[in-house]
Amino acid sequence: MSTFERALHHRLEQQRAAGRYRLRRSQRDAGVHTRIDDRDVLTFCSNDYLGLATHPRVVEALCNGARQHGAGGGASHLVNGHQEVHDRLEARLAQWTGRERALLFSCGYKANLGVISALMSRGGHVVHDRLNHASLLDGTRLSGARLHRFTHGDVAAAAQTLAGLPPDADRLLVSDGVFSMDGDCADVNALARLAERHDTPLMIDDAHGLGVLGASGAGTLEAQNVPLDQVPILVGTLGKALGTQGAFVAGSHALIESLIQFAKPFVYTTSLSPALAAATLASLEIVQCEPERRAYLHRLIQRFRQELTSLALPGITLMPSETPIQPLLIGSEQAATALSERLYEKGILCTAIRPPTVPTGHSRLRVTLSAAHTQADLDRLLETLARCCRTVTS
Repeated sequence: MSTFERALHHRLEQQRAAGRYRLRRSQRDAGVHTRIDDRDVLTFCSNDYLGLATHPRVVEALCNGARQHGAGGGASHLVNGHQEVHDRLEARLAQWTGRERALLFSCGYKANLGVISALMSRGGHVVHDRLNHASLLDGTRLSGARLHRFTHGDVAAAAQTLAGLPPDADRLLVSDGVFSMDGDCADVNALARLAERHDTPLMIDDAHGLGVLGASGAGTLEAQNVPLDQVPILVGTLGKALGTQGAFVAGSHALIESLIQFAKPFVYTTSLSPALAAATLASLEIVQCEPERRAYLHRLIQRFRQELTSLALPGITLMPSETPIQPLLIGSEQAATALSERLYEKGILCTAIRPPTVPTGHSRLRVTLSAAHTQADLDRLLETLARCCRTVTS
């Protein structure tokens, strides 16, 4: 075995010993009721919050889109990969979020890398909530700007950081709208007022808020009544509540033109599949025209929280969240993994979240609820959690 291979094996063994080894499971489809290894499984870890990934209208739109436009874009948007269906989707996303324009990216990670690396450079400063998504942090590192992190949700700490920056330096204030591992929401109004006071643009990644929050599903900003001009940079994904794949950035004409010119993950990546663009147009119509999906989802969330709290399960802390992300804080990697595996033995898939995704000592089960779950599904989860938790912690 070569030195290179030995080093890889050693690193993998360290990962196993720390209780952080990750496994993939191949499931039949994206539904909450699926099959893995020839057994029926009920899933509670998908970001398909509205159950649109398997919705017949969305699937049919994908098939028709492939027949009409092709399965792949064929080239980058700036060569000949940009089609009329991309234009239509960008226009609809801009209208939905109240912006002049929107720009499609192949995934949320690339959108965040593209925005920050295009807008910032060496000598600049980017101020982050400590629990921001890894893609936002990596975008800052890629740009060469200095990365500053403030205590999660602490607007006063963010203000102190901004006040200490050189007055003539480029700067950017960045936060998730809904935090993906904790499920709580940023106080976007407070961040917007802070950004305005320090003449700093505010960027919000609302990947987990769009489609779920707000009267029309337009996300955290709509739910909190944030004036749109106070958040000049909005990032959203298509692969969560919208049930497809890809991402977009919404903002002014000048912002979108700047990203077209300078965002390398946009310039040098094959365009989003036109079939996916067609499917997303269908899912976006469902999000806007069927608010009962969101209403049902929020009833599920409230019931889950009420009943889990009344169960008072040993070794589990239900973290505060009013979104579909309902984290069950456990602590150690080993205990979180053991509970996840015990649930899987009982036919429920809910993966353990461990470092480095969350801080050491904060491993958890990240329960995510979907409008595709029935009340009976929720009953089964609660009953199985109660049995498995007592077995694991006894």
